Amino acid sequence: MFVKPVQSPLRNPPPTHTHTYTHCPLGSRLNIESTFKTMALCLGQVFSKDKTFRPRKRFEPGTQRFELYKKAQASLKSGLDLRKVVQLPEGENINDWIAVHVVDFFNRINLIYGTVSEFCTERTCPIMSGGLRYEYRWQDGDDYKKPTKLPALKYMNLLMDWIETNINNEDIFPTRVGVPFPKNFQQVCKKILSRLFRVFVHVYIHHFDSICSMGAEAHINTCYKHYYYFISEFSLIEHSELEPLRAMTEKICN
Repeated sequence: MFVKPVQSPLRNPPPTHTHTYTHCPLGSRLNIESTFKTMALCLGQVFSKDKTFRPRKRFEPGTQRFELYKKAQASLKSGLDLRKVVQLPEGENINDWIAVHVVDFFNRINLIYGTVSEFCTERTCPIMSGGLRYEYRWQDGDDYKKPTKLPALKYMNLLMDWIETNINNEDIFPTRVGVPFPKNFQQVCKKILSRLFRVFVHVYIHHFDSICSMGAEAHINTCYKHYYYFISEFSLIEHSELEPLRAMTEKICN
């Protein structure tokens, strides 16, 4: 959950576990993979691979999600408008499209945070927050049954573990052809994407100087725009959750 204490207004922010996923027929899966590869290459050129926060989840070759991943990567490489890149390809299953993107955003946002994690310590970031107005507390229903205030690094570790557990759960993200998605699949994805947004909030507001010093601002912005257009296309996050980066989003996404 997030808490908005009544404090001074948020200053405008300045302008990694990795996984793969498979589930659809062969023809579709070869086509989603290409869209993401360019973005990954761009980030990889800027960020050290050994700083990935979590091991990468990869798409299995020969599966539908592999094909969808390639299709999405191809769209990114072609230089198409990101608003069009995120649109559901004709004839594809929306849940497969969402599943592939959730895994890919998890991989890339993990890479982004892994790059600044050495600067995100209990001393520098004693609370998982986004400026003075936004504080995020962890709750998972297991070890943390109530919303709990944590240092940002601890929060991120718990978040990535929680997402990885969900992505690897065959009952939620089925990988076998013919196995249907559960009825709550999109609700789970909405929660994952909402929590991943908090990583963007923390990185942009608290570690943007480090991002700029690495020359990675343009790559982070592109990743964020891709993410933002995707969640907007399918209404996957409540507008209230996006408020911490509203000013920046209006500048770079409109």
